Amino acid sequence: MSGLRGQHPSMPPGGTIRLYGRRVMLRPLTTTDWEPWREVRQRNERWLTTWEPLRPAGLLDPTRDRDAFNSRCHARDRDRQIGTAFGFGLFVGNSLAGEVNLNGVVRGAQQTATIGYWIDQQHAGHRYVPEAVVVLCRFAFEQLHLHRVEICIVPRNTNSRRVMEVLALREEGVALRFLEINGVWEDHVRYAITTEEWQARAAELAQAWL
Repeated sequence: MSGLRGQHPSMPPGGTIRLYGRRVMLRPLTTTDWEPWREVRQRNERWLTTWEPLRPAGLLDPTRDRDAFNSRCHARDRDRQIGTAFGFGLFVGNSLAGEVNLNGVVRGAQQTATIGYWIDQQHAGHRYVPEAVVVLCRFAFEQLHLHRVEICIVPRNTNSRRVMEVLALREEGVALRFLEINGVWEDHVRYAITTEEWQARAAELAQAWL
């Protein structure tokens, strides 16, 4: 089964957090990852940016500016250190294939977060993303002790929705004009899993993916 290797998940920059599935490994990106990350992102630009928010005017593009990528890594280190978000590169073998992120961690009465992901088109169709989502859910529920994880997807994004179908995650409905995506306020289908559902399905999901 996949596990957490290294220090406590809320760790300082330079920590050795690693999450493992059957075929994938997740770890925080560092400044040394810029070259492979830039290559994958530039090669997949049209494939990915259709489903992402517009970059604010005046903000440097991290796919073309090393300092902007370094700042991105440092910001994610800070988020991880204080426990508000946990961003990971998705690696297949030794190659960067995408990212999967646990964003917007809310404590208090909610104990919730959202998952976002993207994959290199060359690696699409091999079910690496469902595996990574299961790895991240295990981390969220068993290491961070969250109560609920949510994934929100533009309805016509059939590739991302297929991940939810493969994992049989519960669909909760459509949130109207939920997020700005590529300059448009888009509706999103909301999927979720709670810790009770995770506990009921953990053995099944681990057998299939971890």
